Amino acid sequence: MRAASVAGPGAAVETTSKQETVLLRREIGEVLRSVRQHQGRTLREVSSQARVSLGYLSEVERGQKEASSELLASICQALDAPLSAVLREVSDRIALTEGVVVPDTVPDELIRQQGAALR
Repeated sequence: MRAASVAGPGAAVETTSKQETVLLRREIGEVLRSVRQHQGRTLREVSSQARVSLGYLSEVERGQKEASSELLASICQALDAPLSAVLREVSDRIALTEGVVVPDTVPDELIRQQGAALR
């Protein structure tokens, strides 16, 4: 596998060539289901609190339907899970699938580059 650098806003990441299709809706659904099940809650409870039909929430969790940003916020609120935490978990899962290594700290090279730019 070949590694390639990907420049992003304020972060340096490394990728490896891996051709696996990632469906965002599937990853979001799996994370939402995991949070709900970890809380020991039913689809019925969460769908009622989120004001979405039980069937639609089930389809979202199975990755069969795309949740709008408003619906996703409502589901996260019903789960008492910050939207940012859910999206971070989704992002981490996708990065793993893609073989992307995202550093937890700012790389020394980036600090040197930014320091030189400020002088």
